[in-house]
Amino acid sequence: FKVKNPSEVGADRIVNAIGAFEEHGGPCVVVDFGTATTFDAISSAGEYLGGAIAPGIGISMEALFSRAAKLPKVELKKPISPIGDDTITSIQSGFFYGFLGQTEEIVRQISDEMVRRGEPRPKIIATGGLVRLIANFSDLIEVVDLDLTLKGLRIAYERVMGHNRDFPL
Repeated sequence: FKVKNPSEVGADRIVNAIGAFEEHGGPCVVVDFGTATTFDAISSAGEYLGGAIAPGIGISMEALFSRAAKLPKVELKKPISPIGDDTITSIQSGFFYGFLGQTEEIVRQISDEMVRRGEPRPKIIATGGLVRLIANFSDLIEVVDLDLTLKGLRIAYERVMGHNRDFPL
């Protein structure tokens, strides 16, 4: 770990990093579209470098609908146009393009910082429950791995049980 307080890193982020490095190699950035949207940087040597945590898409929508009572709950999907012509398509546009832009900018910033630190440009890997909504429209996400967390958990379990003592993270 190359972070100040390794014990503060969530287990989900650790197993995602393990799974990403073992399945896809490094360096890489893992984007997990879950309750929170997390961004994790893993070096070419398999070291966990840190990352970013942003509110998840679902939580953000729940917050909007609970605080703005007059806004209808809408289906989360890519709108036909970025310019909404009614309240529903305006909300869809705001969420879809807002989260797509947030994802791409954070990935770009983390990738650039990794390169400044001497790493090759990282591979961008995405996972999580809402991954397809954003990843299918992102120019930066290279790999969608829906089972990344489970793969990382299996690998971590095998290492703890002694099947493989090489633990780069």
